[in-house]
Amino acid sequence: MSAVTDARSPAPELAETRAPLAGTGILLRFALRQDRIRIPVWAVALTLGTVATAASLEGLLPTEADMRASAEANSSPAGLALSGPIHYVTDYNYGSMMGHQMLGFTAVLVALMSLLMVVRHTRNEEETGRAELVRAAVVGRHAYLTSALLVTVLANLLVAALFALSLGPLRADGYTWGGAVLYGAAHAAVGIFFAAVAAVTAQISAHARGASGMAGAVLGIAYVLRAVGDIDADALSWMSPIGWAQRTYVYVDDRWWPLLIALAAAAAAAAAGYALSVRRDVGAGLRPPRQSRPAASGLLVRPEGFALRLHRGLLIGFGTGMLVLGAAYGGVLAEVEDMVGSIEAIQEALAELGGASLVDAFAAMVMLPISVIAAVYAALAAQRPRSEETSGRAEPLLSTALSRTRWVSSHLVVVLGGSVGMLLVAGLAFGLAGAASTGDNGLILRLTGAALVYVPALWFTAGLAVALLGWLPRAAPVVWLVPVYGFVVGYLGQLLRFPDWMNNLSPFGHLPQVPAESMNWLPVLILTALAAALIAFGLAGFRRRDLETK
Repeated sequence: MSAVTDARSPAPELAETRAPLAGTGILLRFALRQDRIRIPVWAVALTLGTVATAASLEGLLPTEADMRASAEANSSPAGLALSGPIHYVTDYNYGSMMGHQMLGFTAVLVALMSLLMVVRHTRNEEETGRAELVRAAVVGRHAYLTSALLVTVLANLLVAALFALSLGPLRADGYTWGGAVLYGAAHAAVGIFFAAVAAVTAQISAHARGASGMAGAVLGIAYVLRAVGDIDADALSWMSPIGWAQRTYVYVDDRWWPLLIALAAAAAAAAAGYALSVRRDVGAGLRPPRQSRPAASGLLVRPEGFALRLHRGLLIGFGTGMLVLGAAYGGVLAEVEDMVGSIEAIQEALAELGGASLVDAFAAMVMLPISVIAAVYAALAAQRPRSEETSGRAEPLLSTALSRTRWVSSHLVVVLGGSVGMLLVAGLAFGLAGAASTGDNGLILRLTGAALVYVPALWFTAGLAVALLGWLPRAAPVVWLVPVYGFVVGYLGQLLRFPDWMNNLSPFGHLPQVPAESMNWLPVLILTALAAALIAFGLAGFRRRDLETK
């Protein structure tokens, strides 16, 4: 009996004497190695977008009259909801314009980077089983969470430094080194806050997708509070971390103290994350799993029904986002004339679309970012078979009579149908809100049809993901280049005058920009055929290669 006790006693003794942060340094270095590509890509992409926008403002608004027109446009309720608080327009120069129109938008991207990073280094590590193996060694219970927060803070500080170094040397009216440093620090504060939020949601949900979804929902609520508060209820904006960052009034008043609120709230959220982490087992979440039915439904026992169940959360989340996005754009259609009608550069960009009216041209212009966001869904959902494969969940299914082609195709049916659904929801919401704001009921059908024109671009994105899954599965993240490049050259390129050949490299650039242009079926059919060819090519490769697990 004593021999058995001696053999088992070291483990509990080790657990009792182990420091809560033991091994944090090693895990931090490991996390930095894992993200040695992701962090630079995020930082450089965000910086390039910021620099491109700053460089374009002088060309878009070269005169005092243009700047006054922009200030008036952004002082409208719709303008304030899309940009930020009205105090920025009291001294509207290129610097304050940058803070007013870009800080809130870029802060959302920095927050998204941060919450995904924390979830990946905490909940995803537990979901794959790696955390349990690592914590069996001399690793403290708080080491994983601490290393995840530290690597995310370092990534935010890198972004802040690059923002400051890129905007500081600018000599256009309004830019200062102090404002540039504050601009970067405001983004870092928002990113750190949402990293702490993700530290909490990672304890609640037992799955990485659920933790990311809850943190993303907090981000969405923060953005809505900011938008509504900036229109007519300032108190609501003070409830949003994005509102805290914008109320630094960078390049206007350069106030630092609102960032202290963000950092204090981040510290409180992080402390809550640590407290919750000791109340659950490794691999489990605080939210108990729902009790399942004793027998599966008829739909669930079929591959397509099972795939739909796996994609359900993503479909609901993105569908809700597309509904809100379409309604937001539609709500400002009535004010398009006032918002952009007097800005010459934007008039020229819209005129190139050939629209019969400014409303149609504007609708065609903003239809591109709507479709690009829908393409993000297609890229994310099309990679779900890869995650099922690497986690080992696909192998038991494929050991039955289910063929590889049928298994991948079941996911693909959901992705292709979901892509149509995303654009249908966004276009219908765009049309309904536009009709309500302008009184033109014809917009409902026109804008719904204009959104569906981009379906082949989403199918092409999914087809590329399937082709990579079949032949180069480790290169599957390359598919993200399609929506990112499509947004840069399609949306910013119209304003920054990119050459036509750059636009032709994007699948979005070949589709007719309805309702400003007449419908052209030839590029739609060609892009659909290319998507089908990529899918067939990918399925052929998947049948021939071995399954992989991490």
